[in-house]
Amino acid sequence: MKTPTGSRLRILGLLALLISPLSGEEKKPNILFIALDDLNDWIGCLGGHPQTITPNLDRLAASGALFKNAHCPGAACNPSRTAIMTGLSPHRSGLYDNGQKMREVLPDAKIIPQHFRENGYHAIGSGKMLHYFIDAGSWDEYFPKKESEDPFPFTLYPKKRPLSLPRGGPWQYIETDWGPLDATDEEFGGDASVAKWVSQQLSQKHEKPLFLACGFYRPHEPWFVPKKYFEPFPLNKIQLPPGYREDDLDDLPPSGKRTGPNRYFAHIREQGQWKQAIQGYLASIHFADAMLGRVLDALEKGPNADNTIVVLWSDHGWHLGEKQHWQKFTAWRAVTRVPLMIRIPKNCAPGLPAGTKPGTIYDQPVNLLSLFPTLTELTGVTPKKDNESPSLVPLLKSQDSPWPHSSVTFLGKPGSFGLSMTDWRYIHYANGDEELYQIKDDPYEWTNLAGKKEHEAKLKELRNLAPKTFEPLKLPSLAALTKLKWHPANGPKTPSSKPDGSTFKVTFLNRSGSAVELFWMTRDGGRQSYGPIPAGKNKTQQTRPGAVWAISSSKTKKSLGHFIIGDRTAKAIIPKESP
Repeated sequence: MKTPTGSRLRILGLLALLISPLSGEEKKPNILFIALDDLNDWIGCLGGHPQTITPNLDRLAASGALFKNAHCPGAACNPSRTAIMTGLSPHRSGLYDNGQKMREVLPDAKIIPQHFRENGYHAIGSGKMLHYFIDAGSWDEYFPKKESEDPFPFTLYPKKRPLSLPRGGPWQYIETDWGPLDATDEEFGGDASVAKWVSQQLSQKHEKPLFLACGFYRPHEPWFVPKKYFEPFPLNKIQLPPGYREDDLDDLPPSGKRTGPNRYFAHIREQGQWKQAIQGYLASIHFADAMLGRVLDALEKGPNADNTIVVLWSDHGWHLGEKQHWQKFTAWRAVTRVPLMIRIPKNCAPGLPAGTKPGTIYDQPVNLLSLFPTLTELTGVTPKKDNESPSLVPLLKSQDSPWPHSSVTFLGKPGSFGLSMTDWRYIHYANGDEELYQIKDDPYEWTNLAGKKEHEAKLKELRNLAPKTFEPLKLPSLAALTKLKWHPANGPKTPSSKPDGSTFKVTFLNRSGSAVELFWMTRDGGRQSYGPIPAGKNKTQQTRPGAVWAISSSKTKKSLGHFIIGDRTAKAIIPKESP
């Protein structure tokens, strides 16, 4: 008996499905996860500075969803990136500071690429996603090679440095410098190399759904980029930050007054480099935006355009003089508020089949901690059980969706944080000092309302929303500390100390084979003993940048060498004596 042709075709079709079923992997969307480093709200669509040039950031925002009230989980690179990539808040993990090591504090935590790998994704990336390491075991492939644990491709820098800003002392971060380079993008390398590699991945089809991370380092210091990115910003036309006000510290509590003014900003002004620095920051943003444009072009022209979720964020913002401050490490909006954009094509993500409506703007307070659960919900991937932050999918589905959440940014000291609502910001310091701002009328946080009787009810309301418990800061091990350079006694004469900056601890490790004595070199070249260090033992000493510590043999009194203290906690290894 013959089977009708139509029936045979239906049977064959069913057999094909049984033999090669359509897997969930094939249905899942790709993810393009883009990070920019140290980018505040100085982009066109956020209105942070009138001279910024960011056409590609603006076009991405216009093509999807822009969160205008997004905040970072930590006020520095390491705590923020660790929190984003693990989905664990600093006050739960105990990782608050740049000096900590993620894998010491969280040895078993899964980061986003590993979680997606375990759910059928091919996870690859390039550039800076974590704090100066790659975490090789969490990726299938990386550029540069993941085994190197160095996320930075070759980057061109001036042969002689500093170029523009003389070092004010040992307290100054060596990368605080800027200037144009006579080089093409390709000669410069760095983010241009990252953009090229990521673009190549987007220009080809992949067997598995792709998690592709793209970490642009600019506008992180140093602000050296090809000179064509400086040219649109003539120095004589540079405008100062809109949020700067000379008397902005007057109404701050003692903790705020200590946090605000720092020697970087004072030094930059003394050297007449404020406008040059702003120029360098704007040029670096312009460069990063151009590299973003290359990646977006590759996506839109390639085979993955209709099946790729795009997420763009920055780890934290940056002060350029606001509150008399330079850099990050504060709970003010200049640091906590960051760009966040999400674009989802229609019929791409199982969790949002309608996709994002172009040009949608959200004012609700959201946090980058929400990115992990948002991506698992969008893609249909199994959620990570220890993620506590709310997914953004309800908001992406409807702008009017209830959002009873605050957004918290943690500082380096447990108990210190900034809390953001739709129109209010509350800052709490570990010693109990407080600040309160109404953003609609005071976007630059010039007027602290915490001491005003008429705002007591609002202050109480925000206190009740704040975290109540904080994991203690988990100090890095000796193995994780930076190693100071040993200057043996047969070299240059031991210099005198020139201490300048805040105190911190340095641990001296005596590996010489015999007892030694530790001396502080005084400002006038004298020596002050701080006691012996037995063979094989350690001694932790409070010190300051620019201090010089000399080591002598306890037995022979012979000078062995010295260490010059840098700008952070470190270890000083006293080597075995030469025969």
